[in-house]
Amino acid sequence: MCASRSTRLIGAGSVLAWVMLIGFLVTAPVIVVDGIPGGLGGRALAWIGVSAAGNLAGLFFAYEGLRVGKVSIVSPITSTEGAIAAIIAVVTGETLGVGSAVMLGIVAAGVALASITPGGGSGDAVRASLFAAAAATCFGGSLYATAKVSASLPLIWAVSPVRFLGVAVLALPLLVTGRLKLTRKAAPLVLVSGLCEVAGVTSYALGSRHGIAVSAVLASQFAAIASVAAFVLFRERLTRLQLTGIVAIVAGVAALSALNA
Repeated sequence: MCASRSTRLIGAGSVLAWVMLIGFLVTAPVIVVDGIPGGLGGRALAWIGVSAAGNLAGLFFAYEGLRVGKVSIVSPITSTEGAIAAIIAVVTGETLGVGSAVMLGIVAAGVALASITPGGGSGDAVRASLFAAAAATCFGGSLYATAKVSASLPLIWAVSPVRFLGVAVLALPLLVTGRLKLTRKAAPLVLVSGLCEVAGVTSYALGSRHGIAVSAVLASQFAAIASVAAFVLFRERLTRLQLTGIVAIVAGVAALSALNA
């Protein structure tokens, strides 16, 4: 929600740079205190690289989508990241009970319905949808890799690498070239975005230790929350199909949570 407003004020690149800087300031001290873990080998570094690169690219595509389109278009499509990560987990050997698999299917169907929007409207719906699809693909791979990192290394190593990468390849170059923008109106929005991004990845990393597929799909419920919030705060219209999809997502998530309790 904050990103959808701030990207229109200062651009997707600057928003992402500030989000990475804020996350870096939050996580870097923990890395310094904890030091380098003993299990940081070549395989772990590879997973860290996939996690960080996928997260950074996914955020950029998502922010570009939010800059040109509606939250109610971008969020549901982006939330298919959970289904993508779940498919990767199942393909690579994670097992699911029948009930959980059915609920995952219902949630995925709800996400698909929530992403169906009428033509026209404000913003470029086609471009927003394409950016959101690219974000979902990047996030799906990143979610799976983040879970692998969290399973073998301290939690901070699942959260911080993308901040270091983002500062190095985006924030510092923009700062040096004088293209890093920030306005008084955008400042609180990027601050909230940065803090929530760290908190969200941390929460997912913790949950994924108990199952990647379920955690990834549960995390995708942000789409329903964002779509309803956009309807209330931004007056973005929701179609009957979108509302049906949101109800399916919420019902599927509730049932999935009960099955796995």
